[in-house]
Amino acid sequence: MSTATPQQVLESIVTGINSGDLDSLMPLYEADAAFAPEPGSLAHGAAGVSEALTGFISMDGELDLRVTHVLEVDDIALVTGVWSFEGTGPDGEPVKLTSRNADVLRRQADGTWRFVIDNPWGTD
Repeated sequence: MSTATPQQVLESIVTGINSGDLDSLMPLYEADAAFAPEPGSLAHGAAGVSEALTGFISMDGELDLRVTHVLEVDDIALVTGVWSFEGTGPDGEPVKLTSRNADVLRRQADGTWRFVIDNPWGTD
């Protein structure tokens, strides 16, 4: 998975979730990153991010994401987009989710990008 641009990081998230590969997803996050598993809450650090991602992966679904804007200042990027996800909930019922993401990424010393805040719920 490529992480040379913020857009590529988001493409890598889609690939990792759709393939169910948590191990490929974790390097896309800084060690102290946060993930919003639901609107208004943040799961912090590797354990929180892993748990949140596992929630998506466990639904064995298909994520579709389209990046709409990337705003970069120095080594920080705000990436917004629209996404949809269709999978299966723990009760066996179909799950359909849609939202607009607002994510913050930081360029690393080696030039790659990683999530600081992964917020799939945008401003909801």
